[in-house]
Amino acid sequence: MMRENAEMKLHLLDGTYELFRSYFGVPSRTAPDGMEVAAVYGIIGSTLGLLRQSDVTHVGAAFDTVIESFRNDMFPGYKTGEGLEEELLAQFPLAERALRALGVVVWSMIEFEADDAIASAAFQYGDHFDQVVMLSPDKDLSQCVIDTRIVTFDRRQEILRSEEGVMERFGVWPQSIPDYLGLVGDTADGIPGLPGWGAKSSSTVLAKFTHIEDIPVSEADWGLKVRGASKLAATLEAHRDEALLYRQLAMLRRDVPLTESVGELEWQGAHRHEYEALCEELGFDDIASRPHRWAGEAPN
Repeated sequence: MMRENAEMKLHLLDGTYELFRSYFGVPSRTAPDGMEVAAVYGIIGSTLGLLRQSDVTHVGAAFDTVIESFRNDMFPGYKTGEGLEEELLAQFPLAERALRALGVVVWSMIEFEADDAIASAAFQYGDHFDQVVMLSPDKDLSQCVIDTRIVTFDRRQEILRSEEGVMERFGVWPQSIPDYLGLVGDTADGIPGLPGWGAKSSSTVLAKFTHIEDIPVSEADWGLKVRGASKLAATLEAHRDEALLYRQLAMLRRDVPLTESVGELEWQGAHRHEYEALCEELGFDDIASRPHRWAGEAPN
């Protein structure tokens, strides 16, 4: 039940990032059958901590159920699951199952990516809340930030970024983030960017022109002091189509079909039977009773 006069917030969890964070930050742990499950253990613990916060009332989590997406059809160099540890990939379905057992709405992405689901949720449900908090340090999500109403929050570093925070970090406003990534590239996503276009030059030019197609062909028309401007202008002119493709890859979709109502996003507690069964299966006896609230039961 909502506290009277409380500010309503929607918290959107990047499940893929949280699982990776747990995998590399939690000591190895195996289930009774020998399967590595430390990342699942870690994400359960961090999510339980999140759910204990007094302002966390409505929650959704998105996962890359498969690493590939529609973007791989657009560009063959886009990220795949190649090179990822099998013991990490094997924990994805368990992590989704764990968060559902905790009573959290989970969006499993196959055609789209987790960030697309978070972006879609932010705009689909945003008008019903005073603030939407996207719990991820992913630079892609910065394009969704609006004033202080839709923000990102890096849980590891405890950094909240509004529009001003995005400008402070990248040197451009949120609407230019896809253009920025199109020029600079994003190694995590397999977006190469353009040769020579670094963070400083890209932010300087885009801070004035906003979008790639609005950058004049000749550097003489830029009216800016940018090191190597003539070479940068020539590179952009020769590879503008590639830059626009890279920008498209970086643009998050806002039309992922999410069917939950606002009411269904309100956290009502963990599902006791499903959660305790999962803990028994994975050997998580030490956290089997940790949820502070069970669905259908009075809060503790």
